[in-house]
Amino acid sequence: MLMLCKLFARAMPFEFTLGRAIALAGRRWRNRLDERLKHVDLTQARWHALLELEKAGDGLSQKELASRIGIEPPTLVRQLDDLERRGLIRREAIAGDRRVNAVHLTEAATPVLAEILKIAQQVRREITEGLSEADLATASRVIEHINRRLEDL
Repeated sequence: MLMLCKLFARAMPFEFTLGRAIALAGRRWRNRLDERLKHVDLTQARWHALLELEKAGDGLSQKELASRIGIEPPTLVRQLDDLERRGLIRREAIAGDRRVNAVHLTEAATPVLAEILKIAQQVRREITEGLSEADLATASRVIEHINRRLEDL
C-alpha cells in the first residue's frame, strides 16, 4: 500500500499535491503550537479567538470573529462563554442592534496573549528555520492568493 501511495504521489503534478501539503503543514503547525501552549490552559479554538481579537485591535462581532477563525457562529458561543468566565473577554451589544454582540479583550487577556504570542513566535522560528525571507514572502503570497480565490469561489 505504501509503495502504491509513493508511486501515486510521484505521478501527480505538483498542483494536485499542493492542497494536501498546505493542509498537512497547517495541521502540524497548529498541533505543535497547541502542544507548546498546554500550560496556558486554553484550547486551540480559545487561544485562536484571543489572537484574532488582538489582531483586530478593537472588538469584533461574534459573526465576524467566527468567520476569521473558520467556524460557525453557534460553535463560537461555547468558546466565548468560557473566555468570558475566565475574564479574558467581554461581550457588549452593538449600538443600534442589540441582537449583535461585539467581543472585546479585557486587561486580564494581556499577559495571556503575551505568552501565546511569545510561544507562537518561537514555534514560527523553529518551523521556518533555514528558509530565506524571499522564500517565506513567496510562500505567503501564494497561500494568500489561494485563500482569496477560495473566498471568491
